[in-house]
Amino acid sequence: MTTVLVVGGGATGTGVARDLALRDVDVTLVDRGGVSGGTSGRSHGVLHSGARYAESDPPGAEECIEENRILRSIAGDCVRETDGLFVGLSGDDPDYFEEKLAACKAVGIEADRLTPAAARERAPGLSADVERAMAVPDGVVFPSRLCAANAADAEAHGGTVRPHAPLEGLTVEGGRVTAATLGGAVDGTVGVDYVVNATGAWAGEVAAMAGVDVEMAPARGVMVAVEHDALADGPVLNRCRTPDDGDIVVPHGDQVVLGTTSVPVDDPEAYERADWEVERSIEECAAMLPPVAEAPVARSWWGVRPLYEPDEAGEDRRDISRGFFLLDHADGGVDNLLSVVGGKLTTYRRMAEAAADRVCDRLGVNADCRTADRKLPGADDAAELDVLVAEYDARSPTDEDVVAA
Repeated sequence: MTTVLVVGGGATGTGVARDLALRDVDVTLVDRGGVSGGTSGRSHGVLHSGARYAESDPPGAEECIEENRILRSIAGDCVRETDGLFVGLSGDDPDYFEEKLAACKAVGIEADRLTPAAARERAPGLSADVERAMAVPDGVVFPSRLCAANAADAEAHGGTVRPHAPLEGLTVEGGRVTAATLGGAVDGTVGVDYVVNATGAWAGEVAAMAGVDVEMAPARGVMVAVEHDALADGPVLNRCRTPDDGDIVVPHGDQVVLGTTSVPVDDPEAYERADWEVERSIEECAAMLPPVAEAPVARSWWGVRPLYEPDEAGEDRRDISRGFFLLDHADGGVDNLLSVVGGKLTTYRRMAEAAADRVCDRLGVNADCRTADRKLPGADDAAELDVLVAEYDARSPTDEDVVAA
């Protein structure tokens, strides 16, 4: 028996488990694989400053910069403070650049205009075609470490984390989930008082087990890691244009991660992995950083964005909000099931806090969130974090070069 069962071991799920455990709530987290095995560990791993969303979604941008600052203070070697550049090339709209710069300042994101020469000093190899640049406080997230550290802190405060324990079914009686059937490492049935569905792109499948609908609109995207060490100490690069394929370059030591595409998928598990996406991402990123065009490819991987769209989604899912949503299924006839959908890796802690607040309200627990000012375990020791990665089987393609190193 557990008071709260959290399904999904990505950043949001492990964040919810940590938050609830710190409030002395009996919580168990399960995942079908190791933690960070889904979208969190298959992202490009950018710690967003919010600049990417400043003009299109000011509240979302403000959330990003606030969480960016919190993670820099609590997450240690789970993140890397690289800073970032938004660069406009000769064919890019200068008005869009000015709009973004003004929007950043309006929501409190530190954004400084740079000359092209100053930008190239910060990012060796940056294209001579760069005409405009601004510096912003972007960074890099290592999701394997982040998820493992959240899981470890949940267990350190009385929670239980069970990787390789897939949810196989939910028993609903009298409008409530009463039990969860788990396979793998658990292979049994667990009684529950409350369930949090934090399975990202798979949220619809878990909700269906309880007889309720969650209308997801997942989109796949490719990431390509290439050998390129000239940006080892450099910033995240963002193309300053309306979001499109191949507009982010993320420094990873001796490599850079190039991304990404956005292609609608019907099934977050079974989808095409097309060569053209790899080729397009490299080609477009090379417009910002020409040396990557011929750089050896170290690995490539696809992730599926957990986009939530209750109405029919169009072909271009980049237009769907990157904000997060709490879906309390009491409205659908299941009183003790909450789905957390949408959102971004950068704002996982805020998503977890909102979910934990809702759960505590429903359970009658009077306790405040404590995750914003408590350092994650191992945060100041990369080697200790990597021990936790192994313990929770949290290895993922986003940061396997860093964690393996």
